[in-house]
Amino acid sequence: MEKIKAIVADDEEQLRIFLIKQLSHVWPELVICGEAGNGTDALALIKDQHPDIAFLDIKMPGLSGIEVAREVAGDCLVVFITAFDEYAVEAFENEAVDYIVKPISYGRLHMTVERLKKQISATVERKKKSDIIEIVDRIMIQMQKKNKLDYLQWLRVQQGNDIVIISTDEVSYFKSSDKYTIVMANGKEAIIRKPIKELAEELDPNKFWQIHRGVIVNVSSIDKVSSSRSGKFIVRMKGMEETLTVSRTYTYLFKQ
Repeated sequence: MEKIKAIVADDEEQLRIFLIKQLSHVWPELVICGEAGNGTDALALIKDQHPDIAFLDIKMPGLSGIEVAREVAGDCLVVFITAFDEYAVEAFENEAVDYIVKPISYGRLHMTVERLKKQISATVERKKKSDIIEIVDRIMIQMQKKNKLDYLQWLRVQQGNDIVIISTDEVSYFKSSDKYTIVMANGKEAIIRKPIKELAEELDPNKFWQIHRGVIVNVSSIDKVSSSRSGKFIVRMKGMEETLTVSRTYTYLFKQ
């Protein structure tokens, strides 16, 4: 039986390494015939290697994953790598492409692999090029509509006995604590009842990075990042003595 080939394209090298490693466990027979750090190289790689599957980050320099998918529609199966599952839900439902959300979980990747295997082994021919282009275009429109106004801009927090309205730009970091989430803003500690998981979906990912299951930091408030003796990254925020530890799941953010 002919080997199934795939390429991986993402501008985050550590994420590419992580995904390829996970794929080797979930689908050992899969041959990774190339990887790319931007959309332009990804497109060239697909045209040169003719893979069966292309794992494409939605947001890449040069060409976006969406633009690459549009160019190669019908030539190979596409799996989008995205921080926002709403961008790809429609494509997922239409079964023209699939998607995995960062940070990539083993369970979700396994589901994607099983689905790819079924599509490859199916006797029905792949979706028509025109159908895939139509779906990809709809996703692109969704992305264009997604602007900074869609992200959380203001927070109503509790400081002592007072309720205060603050801008998310003032926040240094969020940290989960029992039934609450601690909000460190302007050097003062406040609390909100919104869980970290919900905050991660509402905050601008270009401004706020989740570095731990229970911690989200404002990137502009990071003073420096250093390595501990155990190899973990330690984040120090501006004007603060407290340090925050980056879990291994999110180390790729600091290895770009």
